Amino acid sequence: MHSATTSAELSRPTAADFYRVNRGGGLFSEALSQRLGAAFALAGHRFGLSPTALTLGNLALGLSASIAVVALAGPVADGDVPAWVVGLIALVCWQVAYSLDCADGQLARVTGRGSPAGARVDILADVASQIALVSALGATAVAQRPSTPVWLIAAFAGTWMVNLVTSVMQAGPNHASMVSSTSLPVRVVKLIRDYGAVIFVAALVLLLVPAATIWLIAAFTLINGGFLLASIAFSARASLH
Repeated sequence: MHSATTSAELSRPTAADFYRVNRGGGLFSEALSQRLGAAFALAGHRFGLSPTALTLGNLALGLSASIAVVALAGPVADGDVPAWVVGLIALVCWQVAYSLDCADGQLARVTGRGSPAGARVDILADVASQIALVSALGATAVAQRPSTPVWLIAAFAGTWMVNLVTSVMQAGPNHASMVSSTSLPVRVVKLIRDYGAVIFVAALVLLLVPAATIWLIAAFTLINGGFLLASIAFSARASLH
C-alpha cells in the first residue's frame, strides 16, 4: 500500500510540468503570466477541473473587469471615483484572466484532456475578452477626452485583433516568424507584441494617467497596424517565390 501511494504521488504533475508545456508569448508572459498559469493549471488538476472550466474563469473575470472599467469611465473622468481604484481592478483582473488563459492550454496538454470543442471555446472566449478590453480602453479615452476621433477608436478596435489572429496563425502547421531570432535584444523589442506586457501597460495607464489613454490607443493602433502591413508583405513575398 505504501509503495503504491508513493508511486501515485510521484506520477502527479507539478507546477514545473505545466510550465514546461507553455506556449511562450514573450518575455513578460513567460516570466509572469505563464508561471502563474502553471500554478492555476496545477490547482485545476488537483480539483478535477477541465481546461474549459479555466477558460470560462478567464472569460468571466476578464469581462467583469472590462465592464467595470466601462461603467466607471465617466465617474473617473468627473473625479467621483479615484482612477487608481479602477486601474487596480483592471491591473489585477486582466492579468489573472490572462494567466487562466495560459493555464487552460497547459492543463489540456499535460493531462491530455484537450479537444477541438475546447479549443474553439478558448478562441471564442479570447475574442469576447479582448472585445471587452478594447471597449474599456475606448470608453476611458472618450470619457477623458470627448473629442477623441471616432475613426481612431474604430482603427484601434480593428487593429487590436491582429494580435489574436496572428497568434492563431502561429499555432498552425504553416506558421512562420518574420524575425526568428531569440536573442535578448530582439525579445525585448518584441515586448510591444507581448499580450501580458500590453495589458499590464494599459492597466497602468488607467491607474496612473487615464487622461493619456488616447495616446495609448494611438500607439497600439500604429504598432498593430504596422505589424499587420509587415505581415502581409512578408507572407506575400513568401508566396510569390
